[in-house]
Amino acid sequence: MSKSIEVNNLNVYYGNFLAVEGVSMEIAPRSVTAFIGPSGCGKSTFLRTLNRMHEVIPGAHVEGDVLMDGDNLYGPGVDPVLVRRQVGMVFQRPNPFPTMSIKDNVLAGVRLNNKRISKSDADDLVEKSLKGANLWNEVRDRLDKPGAGLSGGQQQRLCIARAIAVSPQVLLMDEPCSALDPISTYAIEELIEELKSDYTIVIVTHNMQQASRVSDRTAFFNIAGTGKPGKLIEYNDTKAIFTTPNVQATEDYVSGRFG
Repeated sequence: MSKSIEVNNLNVYYGNFLAVEGVSMEIAPRSVTAFIGPSGCGKSTFLRTLNRMHEVIPGAHVEGDVLMDGDNLYGPGVDPVLVRRQVGMVFQRPNPFPTMSIKDNVLAGVRLNNKRISKSDADDLVEKSLKGANLWNEVRDRLDKPGAGLSGGQQQRLCIARAIAVSPQVLLMDEPCSALDPISTYAIEELIEELKSDYTIVIVTHNMQQASRVSDRTAFFNIAGTGKPGKLIEYNDTKAIFTTPNVQATEDYVSGRFG
């Protein structure tokens, strides 16, 4: 189910403004890759190009290739909706649909994709997805209650359950713990470690300790100044990035000298 990602010389634009320049990288299947760097350096912008959410913004476009198991996500005739089914996204703030029950939140993506599903299959999928998000035991007796009634950490795990219910190959996470308390953050980090056995995971984080704890490889992005494009400065095994980086700017960032 998990797939590899290969990015070749990707430039990301908002209209005529070059936001991210010349990114090339390979992301292995069944791994966790962390994107780190100061605010405004293009981490989240680049992350959204990996499932074509960037182009939802009017005038936004990319140049270059994003290959998933060799298939170009930006190739002629490729449906971005199909891309987003394969590459799920978990956002910075938990966003369960407030008028939907826990169960209906999990099934929302499946129903949005017009997949017909029997009640028994739906019940099985809800249980499987909530178990996959380490949430089943906490909500099994209140599946018909509003998802918005859960705690922040539970809501974020509900959003992860919703994302994996449609059977993606890749999970993108844009600062998934930034709005959570330490205990909920720990639960999400444990979940990420478990999920990587089935998914390719890419996470944006401002938390250096989190990047060092959860990721196999880390990409450091930086920006030369206001109005300049973000660039990938260094990409390596996480241990190397945090102990023996090859670029001075990487060492300055991970050691807290700036950012």
